[in-house]
Amino acid sequence: MPVLIPYIPETITVHLGVPNSDAENVTLPFNDYLKNVLSSEVYPTWEPAALEANLLAISSYVLNRIYTDYYRSRGYDFDITSTTAYDQQFVSGRNIYENISRLVDENFVEYLRRVGFVEPLAAKFCNGVTTTCEGMSQWGSQELAQQGLDAEAILRTYYGDDIEIVDDAPVQGISMNYPEPPIRRGDIGVYVLTIQTILNRISQNYPAIPKVPTTGIFDEATEASVRAFQSIFSLEADGIVGKATWYRMTQLYVAVLRLAELRSEGQTYLGYSWEYPDMILPGEISAKVTHLQYMLSVLADFIPEVQEVPITGTYDAATENTVSSFQRYAGLPETGIVDRATWEAIYSQYAGIESTVFGDRNLFPIQAQSAPAVTAVSLQQQLRAVSDSPDVLPVSGHMDAPTKRALANFQKNHGLPVTGKATAETKKALCGCVQCLRYAQTTNFLQFSGGRLTNGMQDPEVPL
Repeated sequence: MPVLIPYIPETITVHLGVPNSDAENVTLPFNDYLKNVLSSEVYPTWEPAALEANLLAISSYVLNRIYTDYYRSRGYDFDITSTTAYDQQFVSGRNIYENISRLVDENFVEYLRRVGFVEPLAAKFCNGVTTTCEGMSQWGSQELAQQGLDAEAILRTYYGDDIEIVDDAPVQGISMNYPEPPIRRGDIGVYVLTIQTILNRISQNYPAIPKVPTTGIFDEATEASVRAFQSIFSLEADGIVGKATWYRMTQLYVAVLRLAELRSEGQTYLGYSWEYPDMILPGEISAKVTHLQYMLSVLADFIPEVQEVPITGTYDAATENTVSSFQRYAGLPETGIVDRATWEAIYSQYAGIESTVFGDRNLFPIQAQSAPAVTAVSLQQQLRAVSDSPDVLPVSGHMDAPTKRALANFQKNHGLPVTGKATAETKKALCGCVQCLRYAQTTNFLQFSGGRLTNGMQDPEVPL
C-alpha cells in the first residue's frame, strides 16, 4: 500500500451524491465529518457504549476508504460519498448533538483493525431492522449496550475476536499518496519496497508479472517487473512508476487483497521486530527469515568475510552458508543455525552500520518501528514489563479496568497526570522504561561507531 502506517487526516472531502454524479464536493475537518455521520446514523439517546461502538465502526470504515485510495485511485477528486448506497450517511449542514460532539472529540483518533494487519477495518454496518448486512447491526448494538456490554465487546460480537482498537493514531494533513517525483531504477527506500510488495502479490493473479526480491532497491529486475505490469494494463511500458502506474498498481492491490472488504486477505506490516524470534532453523519459511537475510545482505556489503545472500524468506542452503560465514567471522560456533547469540551478534553489527553509515532512515526499506499506534495488547505487555507484580495485569487485549488502573499507577509513580488513559506523554515514558530494562538485561549494545583501538590508548575525558 502507498501509506504503510494509517493516519488520521486533518480534513476529508465528501461527495454529496453517488460517485459519478455532478454533485458538490465538501471539504471539512475529519472530526466534524465523524460528528455529522454519527448524528445522521444513530440516535443521540442511545447508550454510551452503543454510540462509542458505532463511532469506531464509522471511523474505521472511512479510514479504510482513505487508506486504500478507494475513490482517488479511480480518478475521483474526493475521499468518500454521502450516500448509504455506497458509504455512510452524511447530511451537509445538519445539526450536531452535544453528547456526540464530545464523544467524537475524545475518541476521533481511534479505529479498528484485525490483529496483525495494517489497514483500518472496512467495518460495514446497517440498521439491522429495514436492512441487514455482514457487519454490525446498529439497533443490535443498542440492545447489547442495554444488556451491559461495553463498546469493545459489542464490536467483537459483530466483527470477531481478532479485532483490536488502535489508540491515539497520528494526525497529519491529507496528501496524495503518489510519491513525487516518479520512482525509477536506482531509487531506494520504503516506496520501492511498497512497489515490490505490490508487484509480488499481483503476480499471483497475473503470472506474466515476474516476482522480485523485496529489497527496497529499484534494480533491473524491478524495472522489468514494472514494464510487464504496464504492458498488461495498457500503460506506457517505460519501467518508471509515474502517477498512472502507481494508482493502477494500488487499485489492483486493494482488489486482490480485498482490503476494502470486511473479510479481506489483509496487509501485514512491512516492518519487523528486532527482538530475538526463537531459534531459526534451515528449511524455515517466515518473515523472520526475510528479516535475517536483509540484515545479512547489509553486512555482506561491508564485511568481506560474510557471503552475499538473496532475500527470499526461505532458510535455504545459501542462507545457511551465509550464517556460517558470519559465525566464523564473529568467532561463534559454525552451526549454520541462528540461536540467540548469533542473532544478537548479527543485529549488533547491523545496528552499528545502520547508525554510523546510513544516518538517513529513509535509506532503510525495513524500519525498526512497526507502527506508532499502541494497541491494548502491546500496552499491557509494556505495563507488565515495568511492574513489580506483572501477574496482576493479564494480557487480555481489552482496555479493561485492570489496564486503566495499571496506567493510572504508572502515571502516578512517574509524575504524570493521572488519567488512566494511554496519552502520548504516558506512552513515551512507558517506552523509555521498557528500553532501559531491555538494555539493562542484555549485552547487545550498538557496535562501536568507528576508529581503531590499540594497546596503551586511553580516553582523556575519563580520569584513571
